[in-house]
Amino acid sequence: MINTSDSLATDNRIPLRARARSLILSHEGVLLIILVASLFVLSTQTDKFLTTDNLLNQCRLMAEVGLVALPMTYIIITGGIDLSVGSILGLCAIVLGVAWKNYGVPLELAIVVCVLTGALAGAVNGWFITRVGVPPLIMTLATLALYRGLAEGISQSRSVRGYPEWFYQFGQGAFYGIPAQLWLLVAALLVTAFVLSRTVFGRALYAIGHNETGARYSGLPVDRYKMMIYTVSGLMAGLAAFIFVSRVSTTRSDMGTGLELDVIAAVVLGGTSIFGGTGTIIGTALGVVLIQLLKNGLALTGVKGDATIMVIGLVLITSILITNFARSRQVSGSRG
Repeated sequence: MINTSDSLATDNRIPLRARARSLILSHEGVLLIILVASLFVLSTQTDKFLTTDNLLNQCRLMAEVGLVALPMTYIIITGGIDLSVGSILGLCAIVLGVAWKNYGVPLELAIVVCVLTGALAGAVNGWFITRVGVPPLIMTLATLALYRGLAEGISQSRSVRGYPEWFYQFGQGAFYGIPAQLWLLVAALLVTAFVLSRTVFGRALYAIGHNETGARYSGLPVDRYKMMIYTVSGLMAGLAAFIFVSRVSTTRSDMGTGLELDVIAAVVLGGTSIFGGTGTIIGTALGVVLIQLLKNGLALTGVKGDATIMVIGLVLITSILITNFARSRQVSGSRG
């Protein structure tokens, strides 16, 4: 006689096991395993790495990259790119300092002007990409140089210092023992993850990345959505500039140099395809955390900068190869 209750229990366990296997073999699951393994290996190399103070400090240091990486995920999902985010950060930082120091603008208003400058710079990118038809790579490569040149021209190679004490609380202070900027980063992460996964706007970004022509014929306002995400990218770069200046206590025109490389590396490491149509905010968050902890852990063990870049590149390649292998096994298993 067949035990009905046992067979039902077995049937209920199969979907759960399948979901667990799918989660583990997903790119985010593979990345999480690599992150845990990296934490373990680095903690055995130095006792300075896996401490509360060090980890909280790394959260503080990765805030600017994280803030910019979130909208970059949106952009790359649509098949675009924004190489100008580092230059926008530098321009916004200079605007903040010069507006306050040289023109007597109240610092609170200068912060607002800083963020709005970033939004305007991003909107310029978006306008030329959507209205004029300049490819994102070419447009943002041009504005990478343009915005950096503007920052150099406005600053005249001078730095701005002497901000009031309250200003430093945003970049150097803490709330309930947690770095102030980490609260902002977590809030931005939750909002962007919800928008991408639970709204029509987020679904539309995936559709644009899969087939932009098809999305247009489906009636999606492709140009409007692209304009929005490039503007948000600039706005977040302006917000990151404010946090960056608060953290380092000074303003220089070279701020944000190379930021775009870390941002794009984190997004791609997180599983977002440069061809568009694929990616998650959770994956990007894991990419940001992994890159920052690898940089810190390797530095503490005495590894030089060039070798650190090589290790990060190897981790990026390894994560992609493991994910592709796991997916191919899943496909072959389902066919069998």
